[in-house]
Amino acid sequence: MTETLGHLVSGDTRLAWRRVEGEGPTLIWFGGFRSEMTGTKAEALAAWARARGRDFLRFDYFGHGASDGDFEAGTITRWRADALAVVDELTFGPIVLAGSSMGGWLACLTALARPERIAGLLLIAPAADFTERLMKPGLPPEALAAIEREGVWRRPSEYEPTGYPITRALLEDGARWSILPGPLNIAAPVRVLQGGADPDVPWRHALELAQAIRSDDLVFTLIRDGDHRLSRPADLARLAG
Repeated sequence: MTETLGHLVSGDTRLAWRRVEGEGPTLIWFGGFRSEMTGTKAEALAAWARARGRDFLRFDYFGHGASDGDFEAGTITRWRADALAVVDELTFGPIVLAGSSMGGWLACLTALARPERIAGLLLIAPAADFTERLMKPGLPPEALAAIEREGVWRRPSEYEPTGYPITRALLEDGARWSILPGPLNIAAPVRVLQGGADPDVPWRHALELAQAIRSDDLVFTLIRDGDHRLSRPADLARLAG
């Protein structure tokens, strides 16, 4: 089964997307902060969809991957709008949202905005409220001073020589979209996969989100030795199971 590639205009930006066309509720992949739709977990789900004839859609947010835009100008408001544009323009009928890290937060925000469309949620290391609850508290004093003074600080990263930007706009905007401590009026079935050794999203943070969701059909799976990526062969098998 082939995969279709295309672009969707959201605001003044073209968003890149890929689709495996098939049956059943459309499974939509929500990637993480600075991730791309060609990442390991998204590829594993695309292979799962092709093997089973299921409909699977993935996309890159503004400033991510193959989509247009300057990542440094991105905010939760903008990326939420991208997600809603994908849902509204590229799908119809029931949908299942699969979100990793920041994508788990955006999947919840999307589910709250389109409750009548949601057939289920799959959340992997969901980083709800990560700007306010996880990112900001971990910033050193010099970072907070630089953000206040210049509007941006570049966090050192082994993957990016110049580091990646954390902006005042991202932190301030993210605080406006806080969903914890809840409650979250999400009634569809929810599955949460969380690594017990995740240094970026502590398992108790993910559990707090799970407890805030009001669904009566929610399963929280703790992978004791799992990291944040959950991309080992056994993790991917559990994801696609």
